[in-house]
Amino acid sequence: MSLSVVASLSSSMIKLNPCRSTRSIYLGLACLSLALHLLLAFFCLSVLQTACVLPTSSSLSPSSIPRTDTQHHQSSAHSSSSSAVSSSHKLPTSRQDEEHHKPNAKTLHPKEKDSFSDATEREKKLIEAGKVIQKVKSGSKLEALFKLPLYNLPRPELQEDDWLLRVETNEHARDTGSEEGQREDAINSDSEWQSASQEEGYDKVTWTSDVETHPPWLRFHLGISRRELYNRKDPNLAQLTQYLATQRILGAVQKTGGTQLKLLMSFPNYGQALLKPMKQSRDAETDVNLFYFSDFERHNAEIAAFHLDRLLGFNRIPPVVGRLVNVTTEIREITTDHRLSRTFFTSPVGNVCFYGRCEYYCSSEHPVCGQPHALEVSLAVMLPDLTLAPRRSWRSPWRRSYSRTKLAQWEKDPAYCDTVKQTPPYIHGTRLVDLIDMAVLDFLMSNMDRHHYETFEKFGNKTFLLHLDNGRAFGRHSRDEPSILAPLQQCCRIRRSTLLRLRLLSLPGFRLSDVMRESLVQDPLAGVAPLLSEPHLSALDRRLATTLQVVQSCQHHHKDVIYNDVEGDNVDYDQQPD
Repeated sequence: MSLSVVASLSSSMIKLNPCRSTRSIYLGLACLSLALHLLLAFFCLSVLQTACVLPTSSSLSPSSIPRTDTQHHQSSAHSSSSSAVSSSHKLPTSRQDEEHHKPNAKTLHPKEKDSFSDATEREKKLIEAGKVIQKVKSGSKLEALFKLPLYNLPRPELQEDDWLLRVETNEHARDTGSEEGQREDAINSDSEWQSASQEEGYDKVTWTSDVETHPPWLRFHLGISRRELYNRKDPNLAQLTQYLATQRILGAVQKTGGTQLKLLMSFPNYGQALLKPMKQSRDAETDVNLFYFSDFERHNAEIAAFHLDRLLGFNRIPPVVGRLVNVTTEIREITTDHRLSRTFFTSPVGNVCFYGRCEYYCSSEHPVCGQPHALEVSLAVMLPDLTLAPRRSWRSPWRRSYSRTKLAQWEKDPAYCDTVKQTPPYIHGTRLVDLIDMAVLDFLMSNMDRHHYETFEKFGNKTFLLHLDNGRAFGRHSRDEPSILAPLQQCCRIRRSTLLRLRLLSLPGFRLSDVMRESLVQDPLAGVAPLLSEPHLSALDRRLATTLQVVQSCQHHHKDVIYNDVEGDNVDYDQQPD
């Protein structure tokens, strides 16, 4: 009996054992699958976190910030911003760039080598390409550009002597001991300034010490500092451009000096603007057989130059806007300039024309004509009167010969910059890199007519250069003029902040042509037709790539190329440029 029970139990165990072993196998496989899924989840999470990390200091060192060439622009036009951010947050460079230009601390100024890691850390925070380009895709590139740290660098507070003009208080006038101060001694500091003008049409303005009572042009004058012509974030800038575009024109006279026709326009609130008329079609490209000094000035070039100067972060061109004026009612009927009034005539097709009196192109063969009365013009706000804020004119060391046969000295001597560096005011301070900033601006817009530049006398050599008279820019889009970059090529010096902005504007997310197009749309004349044609906008990208290639070549052959001014964008004006 016991043997049969044992036999039955053993037979039942034999039947159950296969089930238990199968369950164990299934349970093991389930645990293995769960472990693999967990490992996969952790791996994906680590990859996503890595993709969102900003570039390291080494990836944003001055020599490894993305460089651009013509081939890169052609290829990057078909790639997305997100793909540009990936792969260490750098744009693809050509094979030649990879072989000949690797990150090297020797490209920095000797004084900067000790603080190399600090400088690259600042640059990482300034550009933030890894973060911002992702956001630009759904918004305004121009707004995103101006929100970057590189365009909002912290700056020390301006001192009293750093302002070009100021409104004197009664206490200051009293301290001078002048008769005017004694007369104002009895006047309350909040009293109003009243216009003494008896001329018909001018507003009876009353200005107090409160800035809210000042017209936009006066606020602009009072906002000029040693550092820049205007503050890009100043709300008065929008009011000023609106004022230039809409204010009633009260007077028009021809401005003396210069080679071509320009008018001085007056407004009822005592503001003034410099008018340059449209003389040829916007799309008309300069004849390749013409010399640079034989070309017409362009009204749209003045407007575009202001926008480009602002995009480069210079803020050294007075605000300019486009406007349609009536040749008859806003010039001919109100002018008090008898020499100008005698040059008006009606063309055979009924257009009202005039030509004025000037050194070149002021004749009946080169008239300015409305259609039949409407005329496109540029209006640039005038700088403060020379009696209040004298300016000094400087002859550019890289001035052209203005001869059809002769070459200037810098065109014959490759080592010409060594001579310039030993000549005041280029021995000390930032004057040399200021001049190179201006050369970069001129090359981008193909302006060969930079024979002089100006500064405000009050600030001496410790100030910026005024980028005035840009009418001969944007003449040719099909041809570049590399000689304009001679100061950069021969001196191999450039501001770090300028270089960083140029590299930033070469990125797909902030391509120069795109932000320029967006900026120009804000001008009133953009509603008539684009201020710059697409070939001109494409030329900006091409010339920017050329500029970066010149800098790269300089870095390959020289040790001290970059002039450090990134920290606060405030340089020591007494520091030796080299």
